[in-house]
Amino acid sequence: MTAIAYDRRQRLLAVGYGLLCHALFAVAVIAMVVGLYTGLDTGLGRLEGRAGLLADLALALQFPLLHSLFLSRRGRRALNALAPAGLGNSLATTTYVGFASLQLLLVFLLWSPSRLVLWEATGWVRHASQALYGLSWVLVAKTMRDAGLGVQLGTLGWTSVARCRAPRYGGFPQQGSFRYCRQPVYAAFALTLWTGPVVSADRLLLAGLWTGYCLAGPLLKERRYLERYGEAFRSYQERVPFMIPRLRAAVRAPRALAEATR
Repeated sequence: MTAIAYDRRQRLLAVGYGLLCHALFAVAVIAMVVGLYTGLDTGLGRLEGRAGLLADLALALQFPLLHSLFLSRRGRRALNALAPAGLGNSLATTTYVGFASLQLLLVFLLWSPSRLVLWEATGWVRHASQALYGLSWVLVAKTMRDAGLGVQLGTLGWTSVARCRAPRYGGFPQQGSFRYCRQPVYAAFALTLWTGPVVSADRLLLAGLWTGYCLAGPLLKERRYLERYGEAFRSYQERVPFMIPRLRAAVRAPRALAEATR
């Protein structure tokens, strides 16, 4: 592990930056869980008609567009400039997760509800939809853990600075849910959009747009992985399906492949 001589001020700033990131993440997740469950009826926006629709479209689109932009080289440089004390590269994961959390929070906080409910489950169907909705969030947590919580939660950045170490990213994930499909996090995220007891016009709009992102966004991610890992990732692509999991466990990667991606 490479040691870096961060001074006390930089370490303290990194810890504070990390706490802010995690606070935003927690509030954003709560807002999203409640918002989707209620059919986006909890937004504080008060625009109506065409103005409300345009505002909601802008809120819905800014998340996938900026989310992808900030993974590009130019976008990463812009995000790194936001980090304090010249710690942009070291705090990259923390900054990315913090900004993504702010984006999500804006969507569910500023959404202008249409109040147009198309269907609401009752009786045992409601209980079943509630169970499916809860299960979808359990799957999100599981797939994020398999992908590496240090990166997914942004802890890798600030804890590395606090310990005076360079962030260590490792290779692309192949364990757990990644044995069944290459993009389990996106698949689980999409499930949260379509489960739950309330189907409103607002939820259909958001679910349609973000499901499209869940299908298209990973294509850019896989292109970056091919550039970085080459034949190792290409072999993984050939063995494991993109989004729809196989019913049987994927064949375990050869030891040589696992070593090549560390």
